[in-house]
Amino acid sequence: MGKDAKARLHKGNIVSFEPTGEYYFKKGIKAYHRRDFFKAKKYLNRALQLEPGEPMIACQLAIVSTELGEFEHSNQLLHLILEDLDHEMVECHYFLANNYAHLGFFKDAYHHTMLYLQQDPDGDFSEDAEELLELLSFESEELAEEVYLQDDLIIKQEQARDLLESGYFKKAIELLTEVIEEYPEYWSAYNNLALAYFYLGQVEEAETILNEVLVLNPGNLHALCNKMVFAHYQGGFKFVENMLASLKKIQPLSTEHQFKLGTSFALVGEFEYAYLWLKKLYKNGFEGDGPFYYWLSYAAYHTGQENFARAVWKKVLELNPEKEGSEPWTTDREQATGFEDLSKSIFQKLESDYMEERLFALFLTSVSSKKDEIITSSRLFQNHKLTDLEKEYISHIRYGNSSMAAAAQEIAEIFYENYQPIGTIEAGLYLMWFSIFVELSKTGIRLTNKYAWAGAVDYLWHKLRSEKISQQEVANRYHISPATVGKYAKLVRDYLN
Repeated sequence: MGKDAKARLHKGNIVSFEPTGEYYFKKGIKAYHRRDFFKAKKYLNRALQLEPGEPMIACQLAIVSTELGEFEHSNQLLHLILEDLDHEMVECHYFLANNYAHLGFFKDAYHHTMLYLQQDPDGDFSEDAEELLELLSFESEELAEEVYLQDDLIIKQEQARDLLESGYFKKAIELLTEVIEEYPEYWSAYNNLALAYFYLGQVEEAETILNEVLVLNPGNLHALCNKMVFAHYQGGFKFVENMLASLKKIQPLSTEHQFKLGTSFALVGEFEYAYLWLKKLYKNGFEGDGPFYYWLSYAAYHTGQENFARAVWKKVLELNPEKEGSEPWTTDREQATGFEDLSKSIFQKLESDYMEERLFALFLTSVSSKKDEIITSSRLFQNHKLTDLEKEYISHIRYGNSSMAAAAQEIAEIFYENYQPIGTIEAGLYLMWFSIFVELSKTGIRLTNKYAWAGAVDYLWHKLRSEKISQQEVANRYHISPATVGKYAKLVRDYLN
């Protein structure tokens, strides 16, 4: 221990401890070796939030997800690694093969097994991969072909859903159009295509698709629910009232339809009926994903079942830790954040003609306890000024998906640790950052070193206001080197210009 450190101890100063991604990664590994997979997932999720570009963390989280039987989530992480983080981690192909085999997607299991053996024939899992090939070969060619065709349809549907949740609406439209051409009676694809158009603001196109579904497949519950939800967000309350009268009479038998009906009721504020269907699924042992528990908690809370709502919310946080702070009981009161109720000013900023102000408003939404009310409001969906980039940002706030918008949000959150936007001066820093982000989004640059970008923007913000500040001061604040501040400041200045 150095003299300065000893001196600080003698003076009684407390040195703050800020856990890093590596800290949570190690805790996750220890929990994994103890076979405490739920705790391992919790720690690894936190590690990945702190270091979203680290493939080792993502890979370990994928392995834990497999142990928990969450094969789809594991596959999402493994594809993320191979496509974006580190394409040389070929062992991910073997893990994918195992997951697809468990799901019954034998064609994809075979494909990834062969990729692994081709790229790393003497790898750690080569013998296991050979055994997997033997197991897959037991299926007859005729039966396998039927299974593969069905697998192909389901995989494309899952890919489309991931694209929708990530805010890549145009890519989702391309994929879903392809699915409909190949499977013209696969109604789920039509409904998701309608959602994609609606999220892009192309409401008429979305309505046309739903009407087409109801002509070709009368009484399609997903289409009916989507029409009601679309009308709710557009302010068509009379239509919603009529739809509710019809949908409340429906008694679906399938869990899929019960889930759709329950979540649709919750989305339009009919919490009693939402609770009726979602609680029924829960009692029958339905193991849903994050949105299921999210809406069950909301429905329970708004029907007076607060204790149950709080118990279910624990499951929400297990599946989606980033939802912390979005509890249904926090929407009843604005948390004491040090500045006025943001709802009115947020909507004013969302009507601005300048994208950086609208993006700033979306960030303010994310830190407001009124977040869920604003994000699901019809006023937001009726805002025709919002671009694809802003809709991607909204998708990130709602679902916490990785995207360019996610990086912008994380950098804004770094600023929030030092500057809460109470007045116009502090707001200027955020507006400056979002102006730069708009330009960066056009280039496709990956914002990997977020603290470097934050430090550079902070440094130039002070300089432009003629305030004395050194690169060393900024470097200390953001835990980076002065050289890094200087390097990124040049980049920021170019994009600012």
